Amino acid sequence: MLNLDIPEVGLVVSVLRESARLAQRIQQDMTMMKLTKSDLSPVTVADFAIQALVACRLRSVFPDAALVAEESAAPLREPENAAMLDMITHYVATAIPGADHEQVCAWIDVGTGDGGTCFWTLDPIDGTKGYRRGDQYAVALALLEKGEVMLGGLACPGLTADCLPISGAGGVLAVAKRGAGAWRTPLDNPDAPFLPMRVSSCETPSEARLLRSFESGHTNVSRIEAIAAHLGIPENNMVRMDSQAKYAALAAGQGDLLFRLLSPDRPDYKECIWDHAAGAIVLEEAGGRVTDLNGKAFDFTHGRKLIANTGLFASNALLHEVALNAVMTVTA
Repeated sequence: MLNLDIPEVGLVVSVLRESARLAQRIQQDMTMMKLTKSDLSPVTVADFAIQALVACRLRSVFPDAALVAEESAAPLREPENAAMLDMITHYVATAIPGADHEQVCAWIDVGTGDGGTCFWTLDPIDGTKGYRRGDQYAVALALLEKGEVMLGGLACPGLTADCLPISGAGGVLAVAKRGAGAWRTPLDNPDAPFLPMRVSSCETPSEARLLRSFESGHTNVSRIEAIAAHLGIPENNMVRMDSQAKYAALAAGQGDLLFRLLSPDRPDYKECIWDHAAGAIVLEEAGGRVTDLNGKAFDFTHGRKLIANTGLFASNALLHEVALNAVMTVTA
């Protein structure tokens, strides 16, 4: 069973629930002001507000904790973004009464380091475009020690409690601890029990359900379709989803394969650790397998990027080798 009395586990559960509520409140208010970061991805009020909230809650429990997260407060300190900082501070203050501009920026910047041998990593809104569309997104938090993900959780408001992508779902909270399994519970019911997560038993490639991103810029669509054709997977078994919610769906047996190939426009792209750490441990503890496109395990020892890895391939483990061979055949 998942031991909620372990301080780190209790923190993940409580802060992910609180962060998801804040994300939903901002979404409902339709305050989708945005900036454009150097990598051209949109940044919302929720990204900054949740990073500030998580950093504050983390440091209140573990004062010396290191956090590696996606956002920096530097753009918020620019005069032209004063209105956005006002809005972010307003929302943070709904969870942390009295929060001011200076505190919010300081909390956000807790996440700008490179970690060390033991650190937390956060993606405050994984799947920003899905969040803005009202589809799937995730708040993802994980704890790493000596390059290994030891604990992770995903709050996925756009999934049902059994991890299906259905509009208007109540959401799911998935948490995994190394050696203790993966567990899920309804996000909107804190009194509900945690239930074990287990990957599917599918062993026939042509029957596999393939999860892929909505955003064509995140992958290579033509090659994914070629891999599916090579495996005999019909088009109606290809499910489009955003964010690390795909990891949760795979861990709950609602899918069998997940690829993230290199986009033709970004052939040298390296994944960020916060985009995979929490999802990877949830899937692995549910019996699945996660590697890069060359079959190498993710190496989290190189700072903020997975520079030793290329792309992503995740599965229910039973289909991993045959599908990996298909990847290598199609991409050769």
